[in-house]
Amino acid sequence: MENLGGSGRSRGEEAVFVDVASVHVTGGAGGAGAVAFRRERGVPRGGPSGARGGNGGGVVLVADLRLDTLLDYSYREHYKAGRAGHGEGGNRVGASGKDLRLPVPLGTLVRDIETGERIGELLEEGDELVVARGGRGGRGNASFASPTRQTPREWEPGEWGEARHIELELKLIADVGLVGEPNAGKSTLLARVTAARPRIAEYPFSTLTPNLGVVGLSGSRSFVMADIPGIIEGAHEGRGLGTQFLRHIERTRTLALLVPVDEKDPQATYDLLREELRAHDAALAGISHCVLLTKSDLGPPEAGVSVDAPESWGQFRISAVTGSGLNQALEDLWARVKAEKETSDDEAAGDPFEGAEAWRP
Repeated sequence: MENLGGSGRSRGEEAVFVDVASVHVTGGAGGAGAVAFRRERGVPRGGPSGARGGNGGGVVLVADLRLDTLLDYSYREHYKAGRAGHGEGGNRVGASGKDLRLPVPLGTLVRDIETGERIGELLEEGDELVVARGGRGGRGNASFASPTRQTPREWEPGEWGEARHIELELKLIADVGLVGEPNAGKSTLLARVTAARPRIAEYPFSTLTPNLGVVGLSGSRSFVMADIPGIIEGAHEGRGLGTQFLRHIERTRTLALLVPVDEKDPQATYDLLREELRAHDAALAGISHCVLLTKSDLGPPEAGVSVDAPESWGQFRISAVTGSGLNQALEDLWARVKAEKETSDDEAAGDPFEGAEAWRP
């Protein structure tokens, strides 16, 4: 099968991060049926032998773990699968068209732009989603034969393939999402506890794109952590980088709100982050969260700083530079992620006896 996904940049390569793209996809046309007769003694005109045309190829999205951006789809807008071959005499069916397989990152959501329909999403390696079906092949005259019509000349043209204008939206899949203002220490923390190497600098907005990293713990335990660009007041109205990257924490199991202890008003910082999440999407505010009091090596003694966060499940004072407090915070984050996974699995499984009438002796 044909594979035309562009350059296919992988996670290890430097590339521009693109998380939304729109493309036109078209399935291949089906082949036309044939009109033919075989030469056979005792059969009027040899009998019909025109076969049907082949079916056109489809456009198929395939989840590829090696990709983390939709950059390739910003270079090319139209994708079309292979058309099918026409039917032939001797009852030879036309060749089917080749499917066009397009690799996309895990976490890609697909919508039909014209109807607004949600077509599907690809969450695991190898997931496939047909976004444009190929046209059906037309019947040849052999399909129209009957005891009363032994020499039919009818045939059908092939159908056109399905054409769609679709939007691809990437939502990174992570267990823990880091949320904080610019220079709150998100990139430093990610670099300290994972193999990710985000850009770290003293100026605001050094992180311009989301970053992912895997946190490894003892006993072969691990979870995925995501760092998104900093949030400032008014972000939900488009200030700074706005909230254009908050879609990448919608699928996280829990959030970690970073509040530097050297802030003038840590409580105001925490309240701001909560309000911006709520203003962007109430569902984000509903995701469980903890508080990470960062840069403890720069702040006052441990007892001097805390925030009032009744909705959080934990509060940790850490330093990504010295490593202080990190072990306990990571252990509790892993435990929380594990609990959230078990809860979501139980909800997905549901009660097999729900709605069933109780048995009575």
